[in-house]
Amino acid sequence: MPSRRKQSASFTPAEIAALVKSNPYLQRLVLDAKLRDNMRTAADSVRNVYDRVSDGNVSARSLLEDKKAQAELRKALENLRDVTLALTAPPKKRRKLRVGRVILLVGIGSGTALAVSEKLRSKVLDLLFGAEEEFQYTPPPSTAPPASPPVADAGATSSTPADTAAATGTQTGSAPGPA
Repeated sequence: MPSRRKQSASFTPAEIAALVKSNPYLQRLVLDAKLRDNMRTAADSVRNVYDRVSDGNVSARSLLEDKKAQAELRKALENLRDVTLALTAPPKKRRKLRVGRVILLVGIGSGTALAVSEKLRSKVLDLLFGAEEEFQYTPPPSTAPPASPPVADAGATSSTPADTAAATGTQTGSAPGPA
């Protein structure tokens, strides 16, 4: 025959841990802070209504008209409804971040960064196409034709080859002799 516990005996931490592991409702209660808050608020509301009713000075008719008690009961019922919905609904699974979504998020983020930052754009272009070279234009060496001799006026007298030679600095003709 299984042994019965005394009512005054308390559970050991190991027994509590085993109970929590074996009972999914207790697991949800331990893990879900919102669920615990709803249960605490519901219990406080019910306790307030009970204290109000247990005074003994309140008649049954006045309880039906007591707005404060009605508000506390409404609050308790709403919180108990939230608790039951949370306990009966299956636990929400965390959605995994899929590879396609990661690629999409990275693409959107990098496109935005490129659109906003000019420095980043220039770095990416330098990586893709190589650094830009700065060109300084230097004209090629001059290949202009040699300077031509000055042209004589059409109205002037005709010049002799000696005059032309003197003007250009060259000599033509025979060597100078005694005069």
